[in-house]
Amino acid sequence: VAYVGQGPVSGAGHAAASAKALAMLDVIAGVGDVPGVRVCDTADALMAAHAAGEVAIIPAVENGYTIGEDIGLLARFRARGARYMTLTHNGHNALADSARPMAHLGDEAEPHGGLSTLGRAAVAEMNRLGMLVDVSHTSRKTMMQAVELSRAPVFASHSCVRALCDHPRNLDDGQLDALRACGGVIHITAMDAFLCPRDVRQTHRVGVPDFVDHIDYAVKRIGIAHVGISSDFDGGGGIEGWANAAQAPNLTAELMRRGYDHAQIAALWGGNFVRILRQAEEVAAQTQ
Repeated sequence: VAYVGQGPVSGAGHAAASAKALAMLDVIAGVGDVPGVRVCDTADALMAAHAAGEVAIIPAVENGYTIGEDIGLLARFRARGARYMTLTHNGHNALADSARPMAHLGDEAEPHGGLSTLGRAAVAEMNRLGMLVDVSHTSRKTMMQAVELSRAPVFASHSCVRALCDHPRNLDDGQLDALRACGGVIHITAMDAFLCPRDVRQTHRVGVPDFVDHIDYAVKRIGIAHVGISSDFDGGGGIEGWANAAQAPNLTAELMRRGYDHAQIAALWGGNFVRILRQAEEVAAQTQ
């Protein structure tokens, strides 16, 4: 992921963010030169890499701040392989309101009331390009408006369930229902502060069972087809029993212990994500 943290919403800030994102996407593309690694920008390429036993890298962009006020940058991101973009990070940008306004950036509570006019145009352009609209980090209004506007399923790449942990970054029941209605997916993420409230975290280390509690809740609420798994290891993620990729079997073992079958586990570990990638590709083909 080409991640750029939120900075000043200004010409200079936008220029720096755009340059950084483009440079990072170029670096990600270069990883495809490593033996056994394939950079994939379609669902078919992803599945071919998997069948060949290769590591598949799917480029993406985190934070719509990276396009500033230039919608044309989305096509440049897509040309470098990006398959989704997170509309915001922590702090508002020109596209949308974030779930977490940043006082040090002078953020008001909800300057756009969700998506800005530019943000609405960005959603349409992402649909045209086959890029998934990622609503993790966004405000509730931004997320719900994106679901309403997008012709392709909307994606929450790294979020948790608010009913189990009341954090502004998590999705409430209404948001989960909206994801199901649009065919979207929430990827539960391994961030302890999103998985358990502070008082619980003071009594025990957050671990794999806490993580799977969120999967259970989301599956019961909106169905297995709309739930997935994310780690966010490079963004502060990691919990007891799943602190790195080598410990991923611990998560599968807990899912099996709770009665999930092979097909359900495959759906959680990536099948549902592949489905919405294909759906975004189909929307793009119809649009063009």
